[in-house]
Amino acid sequence: MDERVSAVVQEALERFFGFSALRPGQDAVVEAVMDGRDVMAIMPTGGGKSLCYQLPALCREGLTVVVSPLIALMKDQVDALTARGIPAAAVNSSLSSDEYRSVMADLRSGALRLIYVAPERFAQEGFMATLSRLQVSLLAVDEAHCLSQWGHDFRPDYLRLGLARERLGFPQTMALTATATAAVREDILRTLQLRDPAVVISGFGRDNLDFSITHCENHRAKYDRIRAVMRRWRQGIIYCSTRKNVMKVYDEIRGDGLRVVAYHAGMSDAEREFSQNAFISGEADVVVATNAFGMGIDRADVRFVLHFEIPGSVEAYYQEAGRAGRDGEPAVCELLFNHVDLKTQEFFFEGSNPPLQLLRALYAMLCAECSREAHELTMTVDEMAESLGREVNPMAVSTALSLLIHAGAIERFDLPGRSVRGTRVKDPERPFAALNIDRESLEEKARRDHLKIEAITRYAYSTNCRQQWILDYFGEADAGPCGHCDVCRAEDAPEAEPLEGDDLLTVRKALAGG
Repeated sequence: MDERVSAVVQEALERFFGFSALRPGQDAVVEAVMDGRDVMAIMPTGGGKSLCYQLPALCREGLTVVVSPLIALMKDQVDALTARGIPAAAVNSSLSSDEYRSVMADLRSGALRLIYVAPERFAQEGFMATLSRLQVSLLAVDEAHCLSQWGHDFRPDYLRLGLARERLGFPQTMALTATATAAVREDILRTLQLRDPAVVISGFGRDNLDFSITHCENHRAKYDRIRAVMRRWRQGIIYCSTRKNVMKVYDEIRGDGLRVVAYHAGMSDAEREFSQNAFISGEADVVVATNAFGMGIDRADVRFVLHFEIPGSVEAYYQEAGRAGRDGEPAVCELLFNHVDLKTQEFFFEGSNPPLQLLRALYAMLCAECSREAHELTMTVDEMAESLGREVNPMAVSTALSLLIHAGAIERFDLPGRSVRGTRVKDPERPFAALNIDRESLEEKARRDHLKIEAITRYAYSTNCRQQWILDYFGEADAGPCGHCDVCRAEDAPEAEPLEGDDLLTVRKALAGG
């Protein structure tokens, strides 16, 4: 980056964002972008990834397109940019028809510097036709791990981005994520077809976070530990694997003196928005949530993140735990572990990886029902699962439906005024063997998902430094012990002197209740 460009960047940084300098890591990414290179940026949660594409967008001509998976994240960033006088907008499913037309008019007129786009929007011909006629100077793919089947949050809509990039004439592209193993990075590079990219890895380490694992015999022990952490640290996030446990924990702790809210996907939009806003604004001290909460949450003073159960992968755990201490001050990240909790992850594994025989049985049932119902039927996922047998996991049926849609075998459609969706089989006479289902890919995905569960289980039972173990998992093999996790603290603690004489007698009496 030459001196003239550097001066332009510095002026924009101070004028629009009020910073005198970029953080380490940010500077290398921005320099690579301003030099015209494709970039893959691996930066820790709270590392300021968004500035890496927002700042270049203000320093040159053209439109910056930001791909983001979450509506709330888009809204927060667009609101923050427009408050600074930067013309930005978002295109997602939350817009009304009039709002969408207004944004598209601004887009076509060149009034916008940044446009935030949900990944599924790239499948819509009208949107792509408009975008392809514009000067896209930068395509920024946020949460880029979502496009990798090795990633912990794989989203099929992200797979369209490679073709979308090609149609846009291969604009300069930036891929950003906080958690990516070597396999995920390779997937990102291949899918987006990045050319000689600058790979900037700021490091996964978070020196201000104290990682620990507490082995708990039952829920009561977990509740006691939660209360102890809440009393000490006050504001934080408690993650649960299921909606049921979110409400159990919420009901257990909400009367303990702190302001507590709950958050999960089964709540209404208004309820979720209330909980999210209450936590972000500081009106609530603690949020009990499923993993539906967190991506893009901008609260810097989160002092603790507790996991009520073991999550499904190391990537998911580290990303969720990384929402603590974004202000750089000390924070704790604690996993409350009981081996029985692994059954929940096994259930999720089965739901995400339906066996081929389930796909075959579901397709046969749909064909039979559609033949009787003019090629269309109205059944809930639970009803479909029940018709296939009592032991069938409804989550597996939902995944199987998605696979049949992807194979071009069925269509799902909304029914006006009804919550249930309709299902249409395109050709009920078409045999299952003729469907475009990649059996090898399904088997490979199941193998990968199983390896993720194995890895997080190894972490739970490890006796090595917690952060060192995690960094090694992400490929930073030369990281040393952190010095402050529960394992490091135990190793540094002086060995207790054996009790003798009157001291030993006193302890024995206390234990005996005497």
